[in-house]
Amino acid sequence: MKAPSVLCIGGATQDVFIRSKALEEHHDEQSADGIAACFLMGSKMSIDELTFSTGGGATNAAVTFNRFGLRASCLSRVGEDPTADQIVDDLVENNVDVHFMQYDKKEKTGYSVILLSGTGHRAIFTHRGAGQKINSTEFPWHHWSKKIGSGRVSDWIYLTSLGGDMKALNDIFEHAQKTKTPIAWNPGNQELAKGFKILKPFIEKTAILSLNSEEAQLLGGMSALGHLPTHAFLMTEGGKGATVRCGKQTLRAPALKAKRVNTTGAGDAFGSAFVATWIKTSEPRTALAAAMLNATGVITHMGAKAGILKKYPSDKELKRVQIK
Repeated sequence: MKAPSVLCIGGATQDVFIRSKALEEHHDEQSADGIAACFLMGSKMSIDELTFSTGGGATNAAVTFNRFGLRASCLSRVGEDPTADQIVDDLVENNVDVHFMQYDKKEKTGYSVILLSGTGHRAIFTHRGAGQKINSTEFPWHHWSKKIGSGRVSDWIYLTSLGGDMKALNDIFEHAQKTKTPIAWNPGNQELAKGFKILKPFIEKTAILSLNSEEAQLLGGMSALGHLPTHAFLMTEGGKGATVRCGKQTLRAPALKAKRVNTTGAGDAFGSAFVATWIKTSEPRTALAAAMLNATGVITHMGAKAGILKKYPSDKELKRVQIK
């Protein structure tokens, strides 16, 4: 019997991580992390650590799904450039199906520069490029439905940022409803900016919704969102851990003790591991434990993929996570 398949839709980028002690930290209540950093324009600063890696929500999630024993494919839009080649090659090396990738002849592949302070706090400069122009007319179900029979392209859809493209968002949810394909959704900032009223009909059709605490507050918090997804609502809280609302059940797990090197990709690691484990077991406690382990792996490594677990965690490893 074939393992369940997951189509990951959303961002694909080249990430450059720059760590420098020259970034001077200070307290700032308006910052998401409570920390701001500054440097003098016109100055020349030393880089203590420089790392190149591929990133983007869809590609990061696809690697987790594959390593957890599912069949992952990735649908992102990239340019026709060497950066795209690196992203696709990385996916292929991780046994991710790349047949659904879109190529843009005009726009460049997405690119991010992540500035890291000595404590692991970050600021991200992002050029979304081709990634914010996913073409819904090129979605596989518009061309493959006759070949697939039911019209299903995958058993699940894992949806990340679409750059605020509501046409593409509508298309994906219409396909999911028509083919009864469950959606796990981690919306991007430009989707979240649409507000609760516009997003609520989509959230109600979402099986598993994943947000961090700041994103959740933009839409009304746990009280407004917790009961809307059909399966579960996930809310990560950085160093405080994470909360899962599943029906009338609320589960909480504290963050595991670990040296935080980089938080980029931690949300992708958490959400995709939870969904992968849910697909395999339908057990929210197990899924939360696996998600915490995968996220911890990512924050202790440089790059969004380097710390993703190599395989589905053992029972002994899962028991490391204390769930209440």
